[in-house]
Amino acid sequence: MDQKLDVKGHLRELGALARAAAPLLARAGTAAKNRALAAMAREIRARAAQVLQANAADLAQARKEGCDAAFVDRLTLTPEAIEQMAAGVEQVAALEDPVGRISERVKRPSGIEVAKMRVPIGVIAIIYESRPNVTADAAALCVKSGNACILRGGSEALGSNRAIAACVRAGLAAAGLPEAAVQMVETADRAAVGELITMPEFVDLVVPRGGKELIARLSRESRIPMLKHLDGVCHVYVDDSADAGMAVRIADNAKTQRFGVCNAMETLLVGQEIAPRVLPEIAGIFRAKKVEMRGDEATRKLVADAKSATEKDYYTEWLAPVVSVRVVKDLDEAIAHIAKYGSQHTDAIVAGDRARAERFLREVDSSSVMWNASTRFADGYEYGLGAEVGISTDRLHARGPVGLEGLTTQKYIVLGHGEIRQ
Repeated sequence: MDQKLDVKGHLRELGALARAAAPLLARAGTAAKNRALAAMAREIRARAAQVLQANAADLAQARKEGCDAAFVDRLTLTPEAIEQMAAGVEQVAALEDPVGRISERVKRPSGIEVAKMRVPIGVIAIIYESRPNVTADAAALCVKSGNACILRGGSEALGSNRAIAACVRAGLAAAGLPEAAVQMVETADRAAVGELITMPEFVDLVVPRGGKELIARLSRESRIPMLKHLDGVCHVYVDDSADAGMAVRIADNAKTQRFGVCNAMETLLVGQEIAPRVLPEIAGIFRAKKVEMRGDEATRKLVADAKSATEKDYYTEWLAPVVSVRVVKDLDEAIAHIAKYGSQHTDAIVAGDRARAERFLREVDSSSVMWNASTRFADGYEYGLGAEVGISTDRLHARGPVGLEGLTTQKYIVLGHGEIRQ
């Protein structure tokens, strides 16, 4: 049989099963969903040996194919990582259930009461790359928010993902919920992604988690709404009113706490008056941590070993020990720089002047905007959302870290007392 036809048939079968399971999961109560999550966590712990065995086979294949050390590290599961995975599922169970929550209840002159209710979206397709723990995180979030899901992990982690998905389905069955509510794409064929994002009759939302190339491709080809972000060109702006010590700590943490993450600072903007006080100290820290600085002329006058920054550097998400630096005249110039070069992910101001900080919070058009805090806080766990399915820089539906509430939508409900329209 033609391979393309096989993939198409496989995806449509998964879609039909997920679509049929979605209303059953949507009407499940919080207690049933929490029982399923507790059972999933138990299964992950009980089947740890099988998961590790499957992961070992995936790792062996990755090394055979010459994958680099960073890739292998993302793919690797350990007993500790499996325990963290199980604990993460339990944390989702402990979160408040958004489904059925009623808000904005208003009584109208006619006598009716108009309100909004949170409800599941339906079927969510989640496309991700080499981290197998995403299988458990994504499934847990979808189950708790009442959504069926179709999971398409990276081909390099297929064995690991299958083993984890088996734990998830066993947990659903133990709680009397439909196992079909969590589907795993069982082929490594890349054509599966193309099929998955062009089935609006089966899938209501696509959530991609991966590199820029993957997300750019999905954005071009998808026929289904997506929650996504392409780049994390995050800025920290040190205003002239900032406390110098605070500015140094935040710039250091935002860049060096972890390099290869989407909420790490990639560009440091510094007010021209405070620059002589903070830039040399920040440069000393970066130098000690082997972070390469690329700056404008004003930066290089203060930091002799900084390299000359190009226009392209200010658009770049480094995900590495490299940082772009620019000295700006004032708040207006900082906001204009972020508007031109930023990616609407996360941007922060360090300032003692409340009026300037509030202007920054209002006018910077990003999914997370911060005052006197590191950009590294732009994270579902840090925001109190529990596990996140990803970060959205889109303007509609959900923006910023997407947790349980971001996986639901709202509908109007009307509460009447026999009223008729005159």
